[in-house]
Amino acid sequence: MKIQIINGPNLNLLGVREPGIYGSDSFDSFLPKLRAQFPDAEIDYYQSNIEGELIDKMQEVGFSYDGIVLNAGAYTHTSVALHDCIRAIKSPVIEVHISNVHQREEFRHHSFISAACKGVICGFGLNSYTLAVEAITSQKD
Repeated sequence: MKIQIINGPNLNLLGVREPGIYGSDSFDSFLPKLRAQFPDAEIDYYQSNIEGELIDKMQEVGFSYDGIVLNAGAYTHTSVALHDCIRAIKSPVIEVHISNVHQREEFRHHSFISAACKGVICGFGLNSYTLAVEAITSQKD
């Protein structure tokens, strides 16, 4: 089973960016633990601050991977292009957020990508990724 994790803008700063919201662990320190929890899955990781590069990566893997875990960051609340890409590919996409976006600023309450995703997980810190990978590994269609 192959799973692609894709993180969007500013998520390269996890561990130093607003630790009260996002925690103090970097994604690089979290990823080996996640891979260890799912030894039968090949979990690849990609991060970009550029919307088009996120789309390119989803198109690259979206017809051959078993699932995509996408934290589009702020693009969640602005990107019709990401929505259209998710609809165009075959791999199921699970939208994740580290924080509970519904407890934050009003503009974060709307997602342009949720309707195109198989599911949405938010508010569980980095464990949101664990829950998403578990959902993909347990519900392969």
